[in-house]
Amino acid sequence: MCGRYALNTTATELIEHFQLLSCPEFGLRYNIAPASQIPVIRFKPDTGRVGQLVKWGLVPSWAKDPSIGAKLNNARGETVSEKPSFKTSFARHRCLIPASGFYEWQTVAGKKRPYYIHPTDGMFAFAGLLAAWKAPGGETLVTTCIITTTPNEVMVPIHDRMPVILEAEEYDAWLDPGNQDIEALKLLLRPCSAEGMTAYPVSSAINSGRVEGPECVQHVETGDGS
Repeated sequence: MCGRYALNTTATELIEHFQLLSCPEFGLRYNIAPASQIPVIRFKPDTGRVGQLVKWGLVPSWAKDPSIGAKLNNARGETVSEKPSFKTSFARHRCLIPASGFYEWQTVAGKKRPYYIHPTDGMFAFAGLLAAWKAPGGETLVTTCIITTTPNEVMVPIHDRMPVILEAEEYDAWLDPGNQDIEALKLLLRPCSAEGMTAYPVSSAINSGRVEGPECVQHVETGDGS
């Protein structure tokens, strides 16, 4: 799964890096938890790539109430095209979720040790899904989730899942709402290359969603050489 990540960059930097036409402002975040408002990237026909702030935790259009979003922060790549909660979004409403890095917890002697995993240069783009839910009062809630897959070589010692991280040359195919080639899209849901990716232990203080700031991504010594 992916339950925490960081995006310590600006809207201007996202616009430049992902070639966006626009992106709303947001604060630098080092410990983003589910239920947060987060920037995603989508493709608007006749317009192009744009940034949008949405809530992390997918609420399908057919849901009775938005509380289901607390259980739908992630979608497994192996079943995302089949599960009722995700299949419509997978076919029609895909997005990129930009990230500077993400956290995962390694179990060591029965205890959870947090790691920060990030690219050695630039940013990640997670494969994400979007959904729009209409409240009884008429308001529309737009939500997202992160698709996960099996681990690559960097992640194997840490956890058995990781986010699907897309390559730049895959962005257009993923974002295109007219692309409904389900089998081709499923081929993108694989572990990314471990090249250019690094991981190190960080403070367990990030276990609290209230902890923020650059200290979240600082390398800490574990006593075993990590």
